[in-house]
Amino acid sequence: MIVTDASVWVSHLIAQEIHHAASRDWLMAVVRSGTLIAAPALLLAEVGGAIARRTGDAKLGHQAVNHILSTPNLRLVYTDAELGNLAAKLAVEQKLRGADALYTAVALRLKIPLVSWDQEQIDRAAAVVTAYQPD
Repeated sequence: MIVTDASVWVSHLIAQEIHHAASRDWLMAVVRSGTLIAAPALLLAEVGGAIARRTGDAKLGHQAVNHILSTPNLRLVYTDAELGNLAAKLAVEQKLRGADALYTAVALRLKIPLVSWDQEQIDRAAAVVTAYQPD
């Protein structure tokens, strides 16, 4: 089981992204292997919004959300007060952005690695979880 952040999904879905091929290949291999992928439910808004902004097409944003929701081994984690407090603590102590702290909190709570293209997030989260780029 792994946590993937929005950067991996966005680069998987937008062919012009610098990490598109690596993200596509990595995510497809993870899905084929049956490895469970966890992410906070925030993933849907982050990816849908990013796709709509970058393409200028809301329909593509909705399609991206539906694509994520159709991933058979994806498990969305909903933010309750306990997870929100853990994310806040991590944001403060590791100096993480809010969304980055939430992905890190999910990884910490589930005791699984975090996968992201955001090197700052990886560096700061690495104090509390295993964090790396897709490869």
